[in-house]
Amino acid sequence: MIRFYFHPTPNPAKVALFLEEAGLPYELVPVDTSKGEQHAPAFRAINPNGKVPAIVDTEGPGGTEARVFDSSAILLHLGDKTGRFVGSPGDRPELLSWLFFLASGLGPFSGQAVHFQHAAPEKLPYAINRYRREVERHYRVLDERLAGRDFLVGESYTIADISAWGWLDRAARVLPGETDPLAAFPDLQRWFARIDARPAVARARAVGKDHAFKKEMDEAARRALFPSNYPPAAA
Repeated sequence: MIRFYFHPTPNPAKVALFLEEAGLPYELVPVDTSKGEQHAPAFRAINPNGKVPAIVDTEGPGGTEARVFDSSAILLHLGDKTGRFVGSPGDRPELLSWLFFLASGLGPFSGQAVHFQHAAPEKLPYAINRYRREVERHYRVLDERLAGRDFLVGESYTIADISAWGWLDRAARVLPGETDPLAAFPDLQRWFARIDARPAVARARAVGKDHAFKKEMDEAARRALFPSNYPPAAA
C-alpha cells in the first residue's frame, strides 16, 4: 500500500496523475501546508525538506517501507516499480534528461513566477519580469521539442509528460493576464490538450476535493509557507 502525502498544488498533482493512470491503490494523507503541517516532526521524518509530495510505499504485509520525496523521484520510483510510463530501455537517457529539465527548470521558475505575482508583499517588476520570461523560455523549449511529436520522450506517454502536465495545468496562474498562456506555443498547446483529455486527469483533479484545505493567506499561513522569510524562533 502507498501512503500519499498530498496538498492540491502542481507537484503533488503529478503523483496523483500517475497513481490514477496506473490504478495503484493508495491512502491519501492530506498535508495542509497553509497550517504548517509539513513542518510536523512526523512528516519531516518522511521528507526532511518539509515539502509535499511524499510517499511511503510498503511492500506486502509487514514489509519494508520505502520513503520517497520530491515529485520526480516519486515518479521514477513508481515508474520503475510498475514498469509503467517509463518508455523503452533506449529512451532512458532522454527520459531522465527531460524529467530533470522539468524538475530544475519549468517547476521552480513557474513556482517563483507564482510567488512574486501572487504572494510577495511587494510587486517587484524585475523579479516578475525575470520569472515570467524564464517560464516563457521553458515553454518555448518544450514547444520546439514537441514539433511533430505526440509525447516528450519516445513514442509513448511517460512520466516526463506527467511531470510537465503538473505545472502546465496551472499556466493561467503562472502567466496571469494572458487570454491563453499557451497560445504562442502551438505544439505545446496541442500536446497539453491531448494529455488533458486523458480520463485519469479528471480523476487526478478530484483527488483531495473532499478535504477542506485552508485557503486564507493570513500571517500564520505566510509563516508556514515561507518560513525562511522570518527570523528563527528564539531558543
